[in-house]
Amino acid sequence: MCNQIAIASGMIGVSEAIAYAKKAGLDPVTVLKSIESGAAGSWSLSNLAPRMIKGDFTPGFYIKHFIKDMKIALESAKEMGLKMPGLELAFSLYENLAAEGEENSGTQALFKLYDR
Repeated sequence: MCNQIAIASGMIGVSEAIAYAKKAGLDPVTVLKSIESGAAGSWSLSNLAPRMIKGDFTPGFYIKHFIKDMKIALESAKEMGLKMPGLELAFSLYENLAAEGEENSGTQALFKLYDR
C-alpha cells in the first residue's frame, strides 16, 4: 500500500509538470531531461513521463487496478484514523478517468486530464 500511496500523488506531480512545460511553450522532452536526474527524479518521471509526451497510454499497470489499490489504502487509512488528502485527490482523478472510459489505460493516462 505504501508504494501505491507514494505513486498516486507522484503521478499528479509528473502529469502537472509535463502539462506546465507544454503550456509554457517549453519542449517537454528537454524539460524532462533537465529535471529527471535532480530532486524531482523518480521512476514514474523517467519511465512514464516520456510515454505521456508521446501520447502512449498503453498499460504497464491498469488504471482499474490502481483505483482498486487506492481504495484499499484509503479504507485502511480510515480504519487507522489517518487522513490522506493527496491519495484522496489522486483517487478522485483516476475515478474521473475511469468514468471517461480510461480504466484499461495505463496510469500515465492521468496526463489526459491536464492535456485538454
